Amino acid sequence: MKLSPQLVVSALAVFVLSACSGGASQRRQAQDDFEYLNTPSLKEWQSLQGAEPKFYTNYVIPQGDFAGGIGSQVDIRPPQQILELIPGARIDRSDGNVTILLLDRDEANKVWQTAETLLAERNIAIREQSDNRIETEWVTWVSEDEDAPLSARYEMSRSVVNGRQALKLSLIDWRHGSEQQPVSLTNKERYSAFMSNLVAARYDLDIRLESERKARELVKHIPITMGADRSGLPVIIARAPYDVLWNRLPNILPEMGFQIEERNQSQGTIKAKYLEPDDEFWAEVGVKPVELKSITYTFLFGDLGNRTSINVTDPKGKPVEEQLLKDMVPVFAAMASKHQE
Repeated sequence: MKLSPQLVVSALAVFVLSACSGGASQRRQAQDDFEYLNTPSLKEWQSLQGAEPKFYTNYVIPQGDFAGGIGSQVDIRPPQQILELIPGARIDRSDGNVTILLLDRDEANKVWQTAETLLAERNIAIREQSDNRIETEWVTWVSEDEDAPLSARYEMSRSVVNGRQALKLSLIDWRHGSEQQPVSLTNKERYSAFMSNLVAARYDLDIRLESERKARELVKHIPITMGADRSGLPVIIARAPYDVLWNRLPNILPEMGFQIEERNQSQGTIKAKYLEPDDEFWAEVGVKPVELKSITYTFLFGDLGNRTSINVTDPKGKPVEEQLLKDMVPVFAAMASKHQE
């Protein structure tokens, strides 16, 4: 299966593999030795005859039957963090499960559909499925942090919790290599978070693709007129956001006869040398030729929110005459319309 480059980058971003030297166990375990495991058992304090002992509660060791790994069983890797890529979502982590909480039902539906898309794109088979629950077959993860391939099965469910739309993701079965093992809390926390991040990254990709689509749609209709800047000086006004117009300039300016030499998006400047197009170009555009010298001009683009101002200066930094700006307006408009796709 072929995935888009953005999805590959997103997947890499949510599952960073350790690049340090040594085997997988060295990346999971503390180095040096585990001599503390040989510490003698604690004994009851024996006071000297006639002495009155005083004890401070600050140092009392809690009593109880505590379960957990020791020595080489302790995983020293930092916990997997949940990426906050779903706008308006609150993440709840409990007992190794990850729950995505959303106020809007439509938004929750989009996240649920994203999860279904992710499973299909990664060829993760589904064992059981209903409107509000999905149980997967085995999915295998390969990581340099592990000394054998890991396989897991997941459950995704949706419900309403305290008025919020809740999408819960849980790791329900675990296999290390070919050996099926009980699901430990450490593995459940880590790989439930990992799967949640894949869903979030895929959702973020959809948002970015939709934003790009809207930006392209917006470029189809960019009114370009004369206007004035905050100082009252004449400028060209493009009724499109700065980022939208900027992405189109590498196509627009060269066809107007400007050979781009330098670009600086943060400063909003483009230096370009003017080489007058031939008569066929002007006939196609349907406007009179712009009378500019064959020198390098600097275009200055100002971010005005939903609009962009355009000014032009000569090599000495002097603004070109207002009439030249007016003559350039129909050419800009024609080129922006031509490069709407």
